[in-house]
Amino acid sequence: MTGRFPYHGDVSGVSNWWSRREVGDETNFGSTSEIPEILETALLANEDESMILSPGETAIFQTSGIGALGVLRDNRLASEELLALVRLVRRSGELKMANLEIPRGPIGDGRRNLHVTAAPIDNEGKILVFINDESEQQRIDAVRRDFVANVSHELKTPIGALMLLSEAVLGAKDDPEEVQKFAQIMQSESRRLSELVKEIIDLSRLQSHDPLVAAYEVDIDEVVKEAINLSESAAEARQVTIILNEKSNGVVIGDRDQLIMAVHNLIENAINYSPEKTRVTVTISDAGELIEVTVADQGIGIAETEQERIFERFYRVDPARSRETGGTGLGLSIVKHVALNHGGEIGVWSKEGVGSTFALRLPRAPQSVTDEGGIA
Repeated sequence: MTGRFPYHGDVSGVSNWWSRREVGDETNFGSTSEIPEILETALLANEDESMILSPGETAIFQTSGIGALGVLRDNRLASEELLALVRLVRRSGELKMANLEIPRGPIGDGRRNLHVTAAPIDNEGKILVFINDESEQQRIDAVRRDFVANVSHELKTPIGALMLLSEAVLGAKDDPEEVQKFAQIMQSESRRLSELVKEIIDLSRLQSHDPLVAAYEVDIDEVVKEAINLSESAAEARQVTIILNEKSNGVVIGDRDQLIMAVHNLIENAINYSPEKTRVTVTISDAGELIEVTVADQGIGIAETEQERIFERFYRVDPARSRETGGTGLGLSIVKHVALNHGGEIGVWSKEGVGSTFALRLPRAPQSVTDEGGIA
């Protein structure tokens, strides 16, 4: 854990500051302030997020990034894991460190990996907590491990095809029709290779960037509208009509570009697997503390045995159809990463010959956040 405040070792200095203030020593920090000014300055200067908890587990001080970690609700400690650590520190009177894994949101499998240091700072039960979110670094490490394997596996096929096609063009240089045929195939493979590289880069960025670290209010209606606009040309090419149903006026917290990418990928996926002259329906609905965006098509559907695997990277239900539509097998994986990174989830209902419905569920922005105009 990094930081400029020396909390790894003896924290008796912090306790002394507090004690001198309370007993009326000449080092007085003011009777109206709950936090000694020198301590507040040190905490704000530290690189890690921090908070001070009262005996009732209410935050009487917190740095600006604590709200984005999801460990407080209505200014009270909401994480059971962190609550157990704080109570242990209060009982023992000793500094404790722990690595905690907590949910990123109320739904989904997204997790945060936090390194926490907690220490008592007075005799009345106040606890100083430092939190370092290590999720970002762990995602970066995962990207480094996976990137080479993914690239070598997926790029070798189109690259190999381009090499063979170039040899075929050279061999047919005296036959204009053959040259034209091979050149068209090379163009198609080049486009597929370009799209594959783009999506690998997109996925890598998603894995290496936490959208809740510098989060903003995002109007989900505007996200869906922009995603539909990006999909219009693909829909026109396949004579597919996109219908937008209800509007929610809902606000979520996160990265607008990532959310547009996720909804766009769902709509493009629906278009690619839909017959011509059918409809893709996008619906935004209010689900209490959640906002749900569903994308339904009238396409070929997905077998029940395949539904658990469709969000895996590079997995294709129908490889031949993927080649025909230019699919890379990364679109739904990107959607899953965006959902998890925002504390949400992605689900699917599908029946072969009937169509598929994908549901992206995201936590609604807390009212306290929207009232204040954002957390970044």
